[in-house]
Amino acid sequence: MMIATTMVFVMHLGFATLEAGLTRSKNTVNILFKNTIIPAIGLLTYALVGFNLMYPGADFAGGFFGFAGFGVSLPEGWDTSNYNAGYTYFTDFIFQAMFAATAATIVSGAVAERVKLGPFITFSILYVAFIYPIVGMWKWGGGFLNTLETPFYDFAGSTIVHSVGGWGALVGAYLLGPRIGKYTPQGMKAIPGHNLPMATIGVFLLWFGWFGFNGGSVLSADPGLVSKVFVTTSIAAAAGAIGALVVSYLKFKTYDITMVLNGILAGLVGITAGADQMGVLDSVFIGLVGGGLVVFGVVLFDKIKIDDPVGAISVHLVGGIWGTLAVGLFGDLAGMDQVISQLIGIGAVGVFCFATAFLIFFVLKKTIGIRVDEKEEIEGLDINEHSMRAYPDFATRD
Repeated sequence: MMIATTMVFVMHLGFATLEAGLTRSKNTVNILFKNTIIPAIGLLTYALVGFNLMYPGADFAGGFFGFAGFGVSLPEGWDTSNYNAGYTYFTDFIFQAMFAATAATIVSGAVAERVKLGPFITFSILYVAFIYPIVGMWKWGGGFLNTLETPFYDFAGSTIVHSVGGWGALVGAYLLGPRIGKYTPQGMKAIPGHNLPMATIGVFLLWFGWFGFNGGSVLSADPGLVSKVFVTTSIAAAAGAIGALVVSYLKFKTYDITMVLNGILAGLVGITAGADQMGVLDSVFIGLVGGGLVVFGVVLFDKIKIDDPVGAISVHLVGGIWGTLAVGLFGDLAGMDQVISQLIGIGAVGVFCFATAFLIFFVLKKTIGIRVDEKEEIEGLDINEHSMRAYPDFATRD
């Protein structure tokens, strides 16, 4: 569990390099800053309130909300029967804490290159401290999704982690509006990222970290279960790459590395809900469809002028919904009753996260504003928000 925890921690570096690589050089410091401060926010807020919101224990929990108190200390009477000899209360906390900031990291990519740093940090604190753990409690903390007649199933977080971030990303990108020059009367203009090697490194770091994300969610070192999860995770990621490759080539007649990279991530997001329940062929199909859906998602969001610089909404929201639904269609739990439960979970989380993210972003927009002004956006957030550049030796000088 400690090894899995460190692997999940490395994923934050993966998100940082992926998002930086897929955006323009003038915003690199801003991207790196957000992806540095978000894990810090996540750890501190999860220690203060998040863990006890997500896992309040039977004595403190209702179907929709529960809170065991502030801070991280083993509450009197806490049920430790689910912990084996190598998995303690504090192991539980630190492993789950590594997940906590992921939701805000997903939002970071979708709102990149035009969001004000202060309001984004405010949103991240509220979303990570309260919204994510409340949703997590609904399933993993014994809430109403776990007590349905056929319990909603989400092994490692296709909905509870990735869709939570995806809904926030959708709302943020919509309320911010597109980047200057993205959509013109002549059509959509591609704004390429500045460093595809960095983006590729980010995806491979994420793929590596996902072995901890999914493998650690077994919550033990059981060799049979952990090895199965490693296999299904790898197969879905590989199939996601192929799905995105085929669909993007058929659609655009070119080999687009950014689509393949996001296809890998979509395969990983898709398998996350049922990685312990799927066979090899199930994993292949889930990954193939997830990779294809990323391409269609990117095209769809561009059509409706939702500007997502890194494809986070297509990967984490579309992929998360697909992977959660797939639990009812494939693997050991397949059946109509499970499909209905999965749809209930998708719908409940979607409504709650969309509404709360909209409320937070909308209040910030109407009070302190959430978007930098036109001059700052054109010059870049690095020099205006941080008074520095990521590549000073290559910056244009007056």
